[in-house]
Amino acid sequence: MGRAFNWLLPHPVLTLILAIVWMLLQNDVSAGMAVFGVILGIIIPWGTSVWWPDTPNGFRLGKMISYSILVMWDIVVANIEVAWIVLTVPNAQLKPAWIIIPLELREPEAITVLAGTITLTPGTVSADLSDQGHSLLVHVLHTTDPDAVRDDITNRYQRRLKEIFS
Repeated sequence: MGRAFNWLLPHPVLTLILAIVWMLLQNDVSAGMAVFGVILGIIIPWGTSVWWPDTPNGFRLGKMISYSILVMWDIVVANIEVAWIVLTVPNAQLKPAWIIIPLELREPEAITVLAGTITLTPGTVSADLSDQGHSLLVHVLHTTDPDAVRDDITNRYQRRLKEIFS
């Protein structure tokens, strides 16, 4: 039964998330929408599973939830900071910077989450990943200390992702 179940539901958590998102997007929590959401939640992961990498070993869901809360908080704070920069700092005084973030992460999923986190946070954008996957190039809207930004990303996000994906 385990093999048949894995074939039918290659990513059961994704199936559940897709069903819930479908109902939220339809703004209709009904039995019909739930059934259709589950059908989509089965078909989409099943149809795309051949292109998915293996599931990361040792993924810690509890730590990922706390990481997500931290990132949401940081997005709110960064929105306020960027709004303040836009309203108070003249363009001529902006100090954008390109920063190289050395990566301790090796799992592609962890690197993707880090790059996505940086891009989701207003004022920063992940621009490139080195060929060997050992560093990430990040653009910052305004900073007086690029090294502090690098250290903050490493300590605040990368360290936590290393714990989540180890």
